[in-house]
Amino acid sequence: MSEPALVLNAVWRVFAQGGGRLEVLRGASLILDPGEVVGLIGPSGAGKSTLLQIAGLLEPPDSGRVIVSGRDCAKMDDAERTAMRREALGFVYQFHHLLPELTALENVILPQQILGRSHKVARVRATELLTRLGLAARLDHRPARLSGGEQQRVAIARALANGPGVLLADEPTGNLDPKTADLVFDELVTLARQTRVAALIATHNPELAGRMDRVVRLADGVLLEASAADL
Repeated sequence: MSEPALVLNAVWRVFAQGGGRLEVLRGASLILDPGEVVGLIGPSGAGKSTLLQIAGLLEPPDSGRVIVSGRDCAKMDDAERTAMRREALGFVYQFHHLLPELTALENVILPQQILGRSHKVARVRATELLTRLGLAARLDHRPARLSGGEQQRVAIARALANGPGVLLADEPTGNLDPKTADLVFDELVTLARQTRVAALIATHNPELAGRMDRVVRLADGVLLEASAADL
């Protein structure tokens, strides 16, 4: 069997609140395998974004382990964690956060050049990803000339540009109309499976969640396998 792409082992995250403690995560555990697309559901305020932040090495847990591509990230310093985010993790948010002065192609080239790839290699990779997402005719368009769905497709291509082992998405279609959200979601899942990236996708949309390989529910700070009744 292949090594898990992401392991969260008994992760705790506690915040001080009004002189007390707010236990957002209380021993949350999860294993994601390469090519697996997993939905993350739970009510607003349950801690889904906090969980994704910790899985993405953007903030440390108070206790527990985060293992990405076999590497225990709890032992890493800030520079090592930054390198892991660039090399092994991809992020897609509800809002695309594209650089407005760059074209679609340039937005996908940039993270590759930060990683050290040549412009020629990065351009080939960016063109391939954007073409697979149906944007071959939009490569030279800046974000202001793209529709909301097209902008989010560019954001997906950017997230996958460096070939991460794990893709973390926080309501990636939440800012789109239902028809566009459906199309963009299908493209995201298809590309994740084709590239064997493990994807953890937070969503409030039960129909979209039901189309993933499996769904986990965050409740009272722990992760539980979701049943059909939860969707």
